[in-house]
Amino acid sequence: MENRFAVVLAAGQGTRMKSKLYKVLHPVCGKPMVQHVADQLSKLELSKVVTIVGHGAEMVKAQLGDKSEYALQSEQLGTAHAVMQASSQLQDLEGTTIVVCGDTPLITSDTMENLLAHHSETKSKATILTVKAEDPAGYGRIVRNEEGLVEKIVEHKDASAEERAIDEINTGTYCFDNKMLFDTLSKVTNDNVQGEYYLPDVIEILKNAGETVSAYQADSFEESLGVNDRAALSEAEKFMKRRINLFHMKNGVTLIDPEQTYISAEAEIGRDTVIYPGTIIKGKTIIGEDSEIGANSEIKDSVIGSRTVIRQSVVHDSEIGSDAAVGPFAHIRPQSSIADEVKIGNFVEVKKSAMGKGSKASHLSYIGDAEIGADVNLGCGSITVNYDGKNKALTKVEDGAFIGCNSNLIAPVTVGKGAYVAAGSTITEDVPGQALSVARARQVNKEDYVGRLSMNQNSNT
Repeated sequence: MENRFAVVLAAGQGTRMKSKLYKVLHPVCGKPMVQHVADQLSKLELSKVVTIVGHGAEMVKAQLGDKSEYALQSEQLGTAHAVMQASSQLQDLEGTTIVVCGDTPLITSDTMENLLAHHSETKSKATILTVKAEDPAGYGRIVRNEEGLVEKIVEHKDASAEERAIDEINTGTYCFDNKMLFDTLSKVTNDNVQGEYYLPDVIEILKNAGETVSAYQADSFEESLGVNDRAALSEAEKFMKRRINLFHMKNGVTLIDPEQTYISAEAEIGRDTVIYPGTIIKGKTIIGEDSEIGANSEIKDSVIGSRTVIRQSVVHDSEIGSDAAVGPFAHIRPQSSIADEVKIGNFVEVKKSAMGKGSKASHLSYIGDAEIGADVNLGCGSITVNYDGKNKALTKVEDGAFIGCNSNLIAPVTVGKGAYVAAGSTITEDVPGQALSVARARQVNKEDYVGRLSMNQNSNT
């Protein structure tokens, strides 16, 4: 196979986004737009990828890392000028270069592979990725000759009435013979209203020189969507959400209402898992088989086992085992590890804690900075008191212990294996295994107190 290269255009500021965040770093389904493009390119057999950076260059480099080489466009003088910045890395190489915009997050590796194949088969010097548009207004039109080869690209403002009736448009993605691309870039001028150097001018120069220019028509208009403002960003989000959800449903996941289910591009979900409406799954979350998630749950960067049920709860940066139950209205905070067969009930908060197999915290508890063993029962209102105002301390509850309702475990403290803590206790010292610890004031009953209180109140009126 011949050498193949890619140039990603990611230097524009994106002023129409009206944002402090650099345009190509705006997320679509949880992943920055330029990362979507880079991930699709990584599925192709490419010898080199060069990303053109400008505004926010260091942030883009930090995002993409070693998936790309980089070239700096210090002044944004147009798309042809942007590609020219990669000349030191590419201009002397034989092969084919695909040029793609970093703000087109919906483009797929399949489409780019088909574009490259068409370019090779037609022995073209340049190939344009095109698509049919229901409303082509504002787009450059593709004018073909009788043989189907491209005659020219006509911008909307320059098109005749007949040309405006053409519904095949330029997507802004191209393939070029690499050496001819860089030879031709030097001939592009900025003799236009904007005073910029435009990449489509390369097409016109090649055509005028008698070189073959072809076009490959993509199947889906949505892949061509370039994001320049918040409205287009929301459209990209809608299309990507639909694509992601369809992928999971085709792979055996049930989405009760796909329109009301949000799944990140990086999530993995096992078959026969059911996702209920209103659920948001973010980041690199992995969910096993036969689980139930939602409704209205939020899971981020977490691992969930199989046959686990999570209802109306929040789970962030944590692990939950198989055959577990969480919620409703539980909050699993970062760095928590919930083992198999654990029950976390309503209004329970777990933070930076481990819970062993079969343990339960069924309701109204706070478990922070704790190591909870297997088969432990934490009664209603159990609290690990982990913070003294300056430092966090560890609470340990060993296997089989029973913590009664409304108990406070003042860390650092250990409750031994099989021990019992009586309801209402405040534990400040270690409890030995198999012991019963009662740490509460002795009950005192004042006989006839209410009657005497009423008499005193009446005498004072």
